[in-house]
Amino acid sequence: MKTIRRLIYGEVLASIAFVAVGFLALFFFFDLVDELQYLGKNAAGAVSDDANTYQIRHALAYVALLIPSHLYELVPISVLIGTIFVMARLAQSSEYTILRTSGLEPWGALRLLLTLGAFFVVLCFAVGDYLAPAADRTAQLLKARYQGRITIGQTGAWLKEKQAYNSYVVNVRALSSDNEMQGVRVFEFDNKGLLTSITQSPLARFGKDDSWQLQGGTRTDFAVRSAPASANAADAGRDSAKISINPITSFRWPTEISAEMVSVAVLKPERMGTLDLFNYVRHLNANGQSAQRYEIEFWKKVFYPLSCLVMVVLALPFAYLHFRSGGIAGYVFGGVMIGISFFLLNNVFGYIGNLQSWQPWLAAAAPGLLYMAISLGAFGWLVLRR
Repeated sequence: MKTIRRLIYGEVLASIAFVAVGFLALFFFFDLVDELQYLGKNAAGAVSDDANTYQIRHALAYVALLIPSHLYELVPISVLIGTIFVMARLAQSSEYTILRTSGLEPWGALRLLLTLGAFFVVLCFAVGDYLAPAADRTAQLLKARYQGRITIGQTGAWLKEKQAYNSYVVNVRALSSDNEMQGVRVFEFDNKGLLTSITQSPLARFGKDDSWQLQGGTRTDFAVRSAPASANAADAGRDSAKISINPITSFRWPTEISAEMVSVAVLKPERMGTLDLFNYVRHLNANGQSAQRYEIEFWKKVFYPLSCLVMVVLALPFAYLHFRSGGIAGYVFGGVMIGISFFLLNNVFGYIGNLQSWQPWLAAAAPGLLYMAISLGAFGWLVLRR
């Protein structure tokens, strides 16, 4: 069994690595071609010879930093295509028939492939939860350094937080390349839902003690005063509002909204780590905000690495098929189509689940469950019954 394990693992690992490198090279080329339009531009968008001009080395670095994100997306597809190719080739050359006569049972082969799939589950989780978020964030900050700030939509990101006595709505227009917030507005409401103050600052930094440091700007306070009892009958029962606008040079705002939460709101949620998404979902739920989209992304982060197990189960029946000379190419092409369809369904179910308000875990797990049912059906029909 040790010899069989070494043979299958060596062949499958080499094939998966070859497929992954081929896909990554293709994505690298497409991303680089897309970045060529920004060459020669600075943060203001004008052509310049200054040192801050976006050059080909910056484009290459940016595209290289996107590789971990692409690798995370391609791991299950590469596992499927690489394993199908090896299983089909072993069947075509009758090597797998020899392995079966040597004592390799279907359940034993399934255990071998599931063990290999578990390795790729760990690899996919590590890349998607640690390497890809850090690399993608670095890539975005690098691009913002030469092309401008990072923003979303026309008004930026909106966040909400409830504190002991007041609640706050925060607007961050953009993130700079130095991880500083630009165009910050903090709306403060009392426990009755009345607006009490607006703090506006062109620049804010994340503090080390659960706070933001706002640099410059203005603070507008709204004070509501009730009419005194001695007032005349016409003014009795009326409240008067006093508005005061004061400039600020530096203002410390205590908050639990961390840099990771702002990054989730400004950057793409699928690029964030599982723990960051979990904390952000808890923050949204605690403040009465809709977290459907981020809950789906969180569960996709949980279930997506497990799809590597589904892929190896789906590839095993190809070892029990009978091939004619040259017929292996068609089965490998079928594996490519299956992998692409899984990737598309994984995205489509996320969008449908968000629109139809499905249970987040169901929207994220549906593609994996569907392909698991197909793979188990194929395994039972082609392997156990034939």
